[in-house]
Amino acid sequence: MTLMERHKKAAEILPAVSSLVGGERYAGVSSGTFDHINPATGQAQASIPLSGTDCVDAAVAAARSAAAGWRNTPGSRRREILEKLAELIVRNGEELATISTLENGATMGFGATRFVNMAAEWTRYYAGWADKLDGLVVDTHRDEPLVYTIPEPFGVVGIIITWNAPLLSLAMKIPPALAAGNTVVLKPAEFTPFTSLRFLELAREAGLPDGVLNLVIGGPDTGAAISAHPGINKISFTGGPATATKIMQSAASNLVPVLFELGGKGANLVFDDANLAEAIPFSATFALVNTGQGCALPTRLLVQRGIYDTVVEGVTAVVRQYITGDPLEPTTFAGPLVNQAALERVSGIIDKAKAENAGRVVLGGGRPGGELANGFFVESTIFADVDPDSSLAQNEVFGPVLSIIPFDTEEQAVEIANSTAYGLTNYVQTSDMRRARRLARDLRSGTIGINGTGNMHVGAPFGGVGISGFGREGGREGVMEFVSTKTVLIG
Repeated sequence: MTLMERHKKAAEILPAVSSLVGGERYAGVSSGTFDHINPATGQAQASIPLSGTDCVDAAVAAARSAAAGWRNTPGSRRREILEKLAELIVRNGEELATISTLENGATMGFGATRFVNMAAEWTRYYAGWADKLDGLVVDTHRDEPLVYTIPEPFGVVGIIITWNAPLLSLAMKIPPALAAGNTVVLKPAEFTPFTSLRFLELAREAGLPDGVLNLVIGGPDTGAAISAHPGINKISFTGGPATATKIMQSAASNLVPVLFELGGKGANLVFDDANLAEAIPFSATFALVNTGQGCALPTRLLVQRGIYDTVVEGVTAVVRQYITGDPLEPTTFAGPLVNQAALERVSGIIDKAKAENAGRVVLGGGRPGGELANGFFVESTIFADVDPDSSLAQNEVFGPVLSIIPFDTEEQAVEIANSTAYGLTNYVQTSDMRRARRLARDLRSGTIGINGTGNMHVGAPFGGVGISGFGREGGREGVMEFVSTKTVLIG
């Protein structure tokens, strides 16, 4: 069976997409349709109806109507529903992974299945918070007023997510918002509507009341309408800094608080005392997983000069053995980029870096041929000897491109790592724990991974500084983002 035939057959599971408001498919004013293109084949696989701003109004109204009932639902019942949702994510894992692969090209073996497991874990974790959001008794002195606090939901939360890992983004945002008693209006990227629709269907199957979670499928106009809507009480957004700026400006008109998880340009510092048997495969794999379409990936590899050639050769050898191909095949490491625009943007960045001599290409740099030629594929590309001040080293690529930069001293490594406007994640490979602790303090980012650790843990806060955003997802901080604290004083 050819790649085209495999994907045509697999696409039979894609659900018919529409906005969902109050538990019903929305049949309001249409803003046209969007042809969804399979990233691996370059062929249209569905026509997506786009809702207009009237759908946003209806979704907010449904969420507000459901708010009192959901807010007053016992935490134990909210926990049960979210636990059931986590169970359904696992039970429908193969379907969800396949949908993800078809809509954004995530590979089954190295991306889509992992996102399913993480989504179930995050949903299960936040289910546990639903009945544990307690207030605090501040003062019980007999001559003073009784003072205590009450954790309350904000009300209606507008959630806008991007396309690179939609199922994981849903699980990072929606379960904590629901656990805290909020209702939600969700807008996914128009490139990845299928996962969000299926998530809502599973949430309803888990027992979530109609109107608590509403889905708006639309373009930028609907995202802008959510951001500026007076019926929205909080906004949580994952995406790029440019869009975040527009959302913040819109939200400011109603003084609505926002949570932003934005881009990154993570640095991975490899020192000459690192365990290279572990550091090399980590540096090669984690930078390019999900075809480099991840905000927390360490796409700048900073290597101490004494081991520089060894690491460049080792990383190149690891990446060379990885398969670029059909994302439905379990052995494929690198699939396609999400769409034609991403292909043109990433190819343009590679071509510009070559033209400006920003670095030396040691692997890739082009496009694969054969049956991959019609899809949005780019070869996994490694640049060595990269100028740390170049556009290649400073700006997010969001594609399978790794930049390797030499350094001499710890101080120089920190200076290079901190030289970008981003500050989401950084990584350190060293056997010197004193150095590791210094760097954990000196590197400017919301998360530091040391010696082969990944970029997030469900029980710990995740977020950035600088243009990587603000607010935190994960851990207690993640649920408290959706809690408004009320103080009560009794004389």
